[in-house]
Amino acid sequence: MMFWKLVYNAFVLPILFFLFRFGSLFNKKIKVGIEGRTDLFNLLEQKISTLSGKKRFLFHASSLGEFEQAKPIIAALKERFPKKIDVIVSFFSPSGYENSKTYKLADVICYIPFDTPWNASRFVNIIQPTAVVILRYDVWPNFIWSLKKRNIPLFIVNATMKKKSPRLFPLILQFHKYLYNSFNYILTVSNDDAHAFQQFGITQPLLAPIGDTRFDQVLRRSVDAYQRQIFSRSVIKGKKIFVVGQSWPEDDDVVLPVLFKLLKQHSSLLTIIVPHEPTVEHLEDLEDKLGHRCSYIRFSEMNKYNGEQVILIDSVGILVALYQYAHVVYVGGSFRQGVHNVLEPAIFGTPVLYGPKHLNSQEAIELAKRGGAFVVQNEKDLYRRLRSLLENDDLRKRAGTIAKSFVEENCGATERFLQYFEPYIKP
Repeated sequence: MMFWKLVYNAFVLPILFFLFRFGSLFNKKIKVGIEGRTDLFNLLEQKISTLSGKKRFLFHASSLGEFEQAKPIIAALKERFPKKIDVIVSFFSPSGYENSKTYKLADVICYIPFDTPWNASRFVNIIQPTAVVILRYDVWPNFIWSLKKRNIPLFIVNATMKKKSPRLFPLILQFHKYLYNSFNYILTVSNDDAHAFQQFGITQPLLAPIGDTRFDQVLRRSVDAYQRQIFSRSVIKGKKIFVVGQSWPEDDDVVLPVLFKLLKQHSSLLTIIVPHEPTVEHLEDLEDKLGHRCSYIRFSEMNKYNGEQVILIDSVGILVALYQYAHVVYVGGSFRQGVHNVLEPAIFGTPVLYGPKHLNSQEAIELAKRGGAFVVQNEKDLYRRLRSLLENDDLRKRAGTIAKSFVEENCGATERFLQYFEPYIKP
């Protein structure tokens, strides 16, 4: 055991520290993360001192996407035990921290410190958590060993492991065997993930497949979305609505030519484009591409709406609420680096389209396999599929029903998690 600690602290950590410092010279995100940790412990002590002395539970996520998986758990805990627990949330990435600072259900939000033995020990001593939950994969060894030394119960939830994961390479496997045996519970998404973890020779933790809490979060957000009416009835009445969610320029280059062609055939088509990053540059680029080919308006100017064919969303935080209006959805990223969240539109009973770069998402693969979503390879493919869904109500409704059922049947991971977690809350 001491051998692996020595290897990690004497060799791996110095290399990581150098890479972070060097990377901060060129990468703004890394720089923000380093600067955000300035005076971390003093600020954390001040925040912790304001807590009420209840049981404390720390949820750690690498970034914003992983934190979405914690939200249904935290919400359920706060609903059931409103006066018994304090929730501390930590992040590794600034994208998670900066976008979650206003999250109301957390009592303290902070960065996790750089993973030296001293930092990890002080971090744990300040928080003194009753139990710790790590989301998915962001496992920092000295942090884990500090918790183990203090006998603090440690969970990893939504855990996944690919069959050919680098963590399973012979030498690295021995290190991870030691590391993962420091957990009390490893709760995986699927049976396949559980079997993959068994290759570490797991002896200490309870290993069990419970599903993916992201499905619960998507369901919860859809319920909230229906309470938000983004558009008046006059805007959407009599329209077939096509939502392009989280698009990048690479997606625009495929979607827009198809849109121009369809607008000549469907006068009632209303398209809502939601850029992944609604920067000034991206919005102006979209407007240049739309040019005189169709009429458009920005969402911020909807008080002047006069039947424009395209609405460009120039604000954030409303995408999920927009999906409730859609007849068909295209999810972006799938002609760039990887498709974004396909579950969010699926829960509204809407057929989903996306491009060839979707293998990063098991949900996208399964949805397409079942017929609730369709993979398009190019402009021609997108035109054919989108037109058939807009014109064939039976096909569209059938695909939408399959999509919604897929999400609903995979809900319940939060309840299964709480069966293991609640004993640490109750006397």
